[in-house]
Amino acid sequence: MSTDDRIARARELYERAVYGGDTSALVDAEQGLDAVEADAALARGRILHARFQSADADAGSLSSEDPAELPLFERALELYRALGDTRGEAEALFWIGCLYQFIRRDNETAVPYLERSCRLAAQTGDKPTWSEALRHLGIAAHRAGQLDEARERLEESSRLRREVGALPGVASNMIGLAYIAAAQDRRADALATLDEAHTIARAHGAHAIMRHIEQARTQI
Repeated sequence: MSTDDRIARARELYERAVYGGDTSALVDAEQGLDAVEADAALARGRILHARFQSADADAGSLSSEDPAELPLFERALELYRALGDTRGEAEALFWIGCLYQFIRRDNETAVPYLERSCRLAAQTGDKPTWSEALRHLGIAAHRAGQLDEARERLEESSRLRREVGALPGVASNMIGLAYIAAAQDRRADALATLDEAHTIARAHGAHAIMRHIEQARTQI
């Protein structure tokens, strides 16, 4: 059911209660609105996260965490759990884990959220969230020096992203795979991976990813 449908349904059930005296469906109306609130909180949190990611490039200064971001993701998680929406729960868990890893640089806190997200997304067949969780678990493994595990996670994430047509995401993963190859003294493989990533990113207008590819090429 769409957001508009849920709001219209709540209006209908309100009128049924007020004019007809039937209050039995008000719980259903409230649950529908909880779902709308959860979706909106998650979407608003993602917007704040995107602003954090782009702040350095746009302003040339260090980014700072928006204090509203984590509470939005936590509220979404609370509502999805209460609604029994496992798919939504997996996505909210991912974003909480991503915030701890990407913004706060706290893998110890992030990994349990990402692992739980990965399990739930796999159970529900939510390949986009599943692939995101795998990617960030791969990043965590890379930072911990577990290069084989990191490579496996990123390759599985890329497979899922190809299945859903998220090719710019594949190119993004390939940057991580190139760094892993370089760390394993496979420099030729690393540079070839970056070449392929650049081809994919350019074909899809993924300019931000292309900048990251050039940074990786310089470092490798």
